[in-house]
Amino acid sequence: MTPYRHKVQYYETDKMGITHHANYIHWMEEARIAFLDELGYSYDRLEAAGIGSPVMSVECRYKTATTFPDEVTVTVRVERSNGVRLRLGYEMTKADGTVACQAHSEHCFVSPDGKLLRLQNACPGLYDALSALAEE
Repeated sequence: MTPYRHKVQYYETDKMGITHHANYIHWMEEARIAFLDELGYSYDRLEAAGIGSPVMSVECRYKTATTFPDEVTVTVRVERSNGVRLRLGYEMTKADGTVACQAHSEHCFVSPDGKLLRLQNACPGLYDALSALAEE
């Protein structure tokens, strides 16, 4: 899959000139949306099909700071996918290859009324694509 690239914006930095930690979670979402787009299953397509994918948990390990105007490359990988839960891994690197952050997010799939969905029934194509990429 194509890595997602993000240029650190000045407004994303704090008084010390370092990227505020919450922005990494925003970048994860941007990369996740681009990842799903590349698979052919954009968020708007999934929502039109009545499939939501809320975040259940997020974990970030910050390795080194980023600052304006660093370019950060976010690589997304499918760690686990069982059709009900999805765990994605993210690695964010600076242009020189230094790892800035390693992270994970967990998601489930739900209907518009919030009930859990089995992806293999609700969207078999996405289920197959995620299963094929899953590390576990």
